[in-house]
Amino acid sequence: MVVNHKKDLVYLSWPQLDMLHFVRHCFSTRLGGVSEGMFSSMNLSFTRGDKETAVRENFERLAAAVGFSTEDIVCSDQTHTTNIRVVTAEDRGKGILRDRDYTDVDGMITNVPGIVLATFYADCVPIYLADPVSRSIGLLHSGWKGTVHNIIKNGIRAMKKTYGAKPANILAGIGPSICGSCYEIGEDVAAKFRKAYPASQCRQMLFDDRNGKYHLDLWKACRFNLAASGVQPDHIFEANLCTCCNPQLLFSHRASGGKRGNLGAFLQIRKED
Repeated sequence: MVVNHKKDLVYLSWPQLDMLHFVRHCFSTRLGGVSEGMFSSMNLSFTRGDKETAVRENFERLAAAVGFSTEDIVCSDQTHTTNIRVVTAEDRGKGILRDRDYTDVDGMITNVPGIVLATFYADCVPIYLADPVSRSIGLLHSGWKGTVHNIIKNGIRAMKKTYGAKPANILAGIGPSICGSCYEIGEDVAAKFRKAYPASQCRQMLFDDRNGKYHLDLWKACRFNLAASGVQPDHIFEANLCTCCNPQLLFSHRASGGKRGNLGAFLQIRKED
């Protein structure tokens, strides 16, 4: 990913998505906001105890830097489901300027120009989807539960059903999130992945610590899910940036022991001139 600076504010972007021209996007860092203490400084969560005025200012600063409006943002309601919401023009502002009338939404898709899909992170995997042919997009929150239950499959299936998107045309980005070296899990979670994935795949993404613990590579699991859903291998790109390894740049639940703010993934179909 490319690091973008707007004075003190720093955000990340994909060259592969910039080349599409019909989308605008970013992934936030923790730099350039007004939040203080453990939320310092670009916290994008209203629910972790930060001042609401600070969070709203953070959204405004990021939106201005990237080039979209907070009035166009539509926020997820993440509870580690595989539920996908089809976002329409009537949803503008939900979760930031007005209350959401939906719950349990970890993935969103749209083909409406101007709408900004927004999902939030502090170790889980953001998945960006963009189809230049149907001109539709998707943004998915894929933690271990979303990954093992395959929210990616649901998201791509919803884009295909709703907009006629073909998986072979979709470009997919696996965003900043916890890496396999940092992500330690127990036998209970490891067993779920062994049940859900072929043994050959598990050997590539699940590593035994020999102490009853395992390390899980969610990036490889998400790449497998994308390919299994029909996304072409050369259309899949990874940030290779670990939230836990980079606590000065990114919020990480693991690195901070839960004392942290939230990062945001944003994806928009540009309004036509």
